[in-house]
Amino acid sequence: MTEEDLPEIEYSPLSGSVSDETGETVEIAIYRIVGSTDGWALEVIDSDDASTVWEDLFATDQDALDEFRSVVEVAGLASFREAPSGEIDIGADIKPKH
Repeated sequence: MTEEDLPEIEYSPLSGSVSDETGETVEIAIYRIVGSTDGWALEVIDSDDASTVWEDLFATDQDALDEFRSVVEVAGLASFREAPSGEIDIGADIKPKH
């Protein structure tokens, strides 16, 4: 696949860096394919460049940001740090929105 074959990505203005009182910082990327009506993807990148990506798309970029905030409220920003097993523990109480 060449670079010309890759779809153009549109990033939401709601994307950006978030830090907590402990100094933990993550990057939030909310994006979709330009012209797509399929929804917005949500990806969180920790300070080690490990990435957590939601499998489901969100109807709006605000819905994606609200989901991120829900996870942080329950489990904190540190929950996005890569676990030794390579799996991210975002808390047992978090259920993906459908």
